[in-house]
Amino acid sequence: MTEAAVPVPVAGVAMTAIGIAVVRARETERDDRLYSDPFAHLFVDAAKPSYGARWDELTPLLDMFYPARTVSVRLVDDRVEAAVRQGIRQIVILGAGLDTRAFRMDLPADTRFFELDLPETFAFKEPVLTRGGATPRCERHVLPVDLCGDWAEALLAQGLRAQEPTLWVDEGVLGYLLRPDAQQVVATLTELSAPRSRFDIGSFAVDPNSGAYLALRRLVSGGDETPRAAAGLGPYIEKWLHEHGWDTSFQTWAEQAAAIGRPDTDGGPETGNMVAIRR
Repeated sequence: MTEAAVPVPVAGVAMTAIGIAVVRARETERDDRLYSDPFAHLFVDAAKPSYGARWDELTPLLDMFYPARTVSVRLVDDRVEAAVRQGIRQIVILGAGLDTRAFRMDLPADTRFFELDLPETFAFKEPVLTRGGATPRCERHVLPVDLCGDWAEALLAQGLRAQEPTLWVDEGVLGYLLRPDAQQVVATLTELSAPRSRFDIGSFAVDPNSGAYLALRRLVSGGDETPRAAAGLGPYIEKWLHEHGWDTSFQTWAEQAAAIGRPDTDGGPETGNMVAIRR
């Protein structure tokens, strides 16, 4: 008996998760790897046949995004480990994609790990992990939700304890949301954040309507070149966070990449990570 086909995301923002899985698989094969993700190749192998010739379009784009994106994976790993060392036992990945930290990182068994993403992402992800024999190392919760909708109730129903500190992770998904939607996500998580909660925010100073970003959007949208409306959190997010009970710090990609042995990764002085801590 043959196994049932797994629905592969081949269009829309969900397909970007495939690209990041390729990045993690490529990094894992390096002798000087920044991290090891033994599950990434499972997603790549499962997805590639469904792309056909379009895989050849995706590959050169990934070559351009690879240096920064692989550093981003490692930096989030480091922040997860730091939060756990500080006693945080709730981790929420916003736009989790094909993230496998609950499986590959040495997390305490009492950690509650929540993954939020679109239903089509998990329709692909979960069967692939099951067939690969992957077992989470902590308490893992999958929430098929749209971040533009009402996801707070679902998160609480799955066991998030709003009275305890939480690590919130954005690896870039907020940059895909229209500005009002992205800002509402932050307002919602602020309401759910106890003192000492942490919010890790990727900051990317890029023009989404040019270069590799335009080419990626064409691939994701099937050729649509309509200029994007304002997306992401906007230039005043740091001020908003301060006014709503967060203290923030910022490090550039160049500073962080040099610290972990990839000094050639430089996105400019406005590209990096903001870390916010709830007062």
